[in-house]
Amino acid sequence: MDGIADMGGTQGWGPVHPPKRDEPVFAEDWQRKAFALAILSIRAANGGINTDAFRHALERLDRAHYIDDGYFGRLLNAGELMLTERAVLAPGAIEARARNLRGEHVPEPPVTEPVRPHYAPTAEGSLRSLETAPAFGVGQRVRARDVSVPGHTRLPGYVRGHTGVVEIIQPAHVLPDTNAHFLGENPQYVYSVWFDSYELWGAGAEPFTVTVDMYESYLEATA
Repeated sequence: MDGIADMGGTQGWGPVHPPKRDEPVFAEDWQRKAFALAILSIRAANGGINTDAFRHALERLDRAHYIDDGYFGRLLNAGELMLTERAVLAPGAIEARARNLRGEHVPEPPVTEPVRPHYAPTAEGSLRSLETAPAFGVGQRVRARDVSVPGHTRLPGYVRGHTGVVEIIQPAHVLPDTNAHFLGENPQYVYSVWFDSYELWGAGAEPFTVTVDMYESYLEATA
């Protein structure tokens, strides 16, 4: 879906401040705990680790929960969204618990029986084997499909409808578009596709190239 997370190629987000060389992974102790809780929420909500489902939760957050709360804040917000949708947490439970910790006396809403999907990956990780040959070859010109996907996708908005060249054919991976919704792994070859900046942003762009990893169903052959 075209949510707040699809920021690539867009303008108006301000300067990028790269981390310092010796900057710690977790600047504050709460960030360490937030990261751990986010990972645990994936397992609690799905009955197993499904990173694609978590990414879909991230892209459904609004601007405040995705940007204003920062990196570790958005992880917690996505985890809460997943747990609430699966009825592991009742709506409003986190807010009620926080108010009680501040000394207020707020009844916490009861939870119902959790509703978890039947999730059983066919193998560890995301790499899979296919007996069929790749649809595209190295050096072939391809076009990113110009589609608006209602659910999860890893097809960046800024490359849709634009033409590039296949540089590398990578092994088959689980397709995030279906895996995020527990509709099957649907493994596909992944292609590293080279795009010219002028193709993506017009004649006024600076001269450079962009390489994007794209699943086979994201691409179509050009004439």
